[in-house]
Amino acid sequence: MRVVIQRVKHAKVEVEEELKGEIGKGLLLFVGVEEDDDDEDVEYLARKIASMRIFNDEEGKMNLALNAVGGEILAISQFTLHALTKKGNRPSFIKAASPDKAEKLYEKFKLQLGIFSSCKVESGVFGADMQVSLLNDGPVTILMDSKSKE
Repeated sequence: MRVVIQRVKHAKVEVEEELKGEIGKGLLLFVGVEEDDDDEDVEYLARKIASMRIFNDEEGKMNLALNAVGGEILAISQFTLHALTKKGNRPSFIKAASPDKAEKLYEKFKLQLGIFSSCKVESGVFGADMQVSLLNDGPVTILMDSKSKE
């Protein structure tokens, strides 16, 4: 499971010009599920992201977690995070999970984020063509992969 984390001042997601999710200060998460991901991957990333200290304290150091700053989460499903680009010029998505499996783990991930962070969790529409708008804060962008645990 891969997640791109962006610290934002605000973010929103629309589908067919209809607002589906919106947050103020917090984390915008792009979430990609791989075929061999399971509940362990979901829990690892949800717990880690919820407690990650990437918000500035009064001295300007990244030392505060999401709940310490009253932050929110916007989670967006994105199978393209598992694109394979080694051969040719057209990405392959064979490592991405099937839609049924990906949606199940994505929904569990959102629930776990809410539990571990005690924050509001908004989302887009799984599998939809979404338009995401954000104001990146910092910028702070972090890539996490449950398989490498770096």
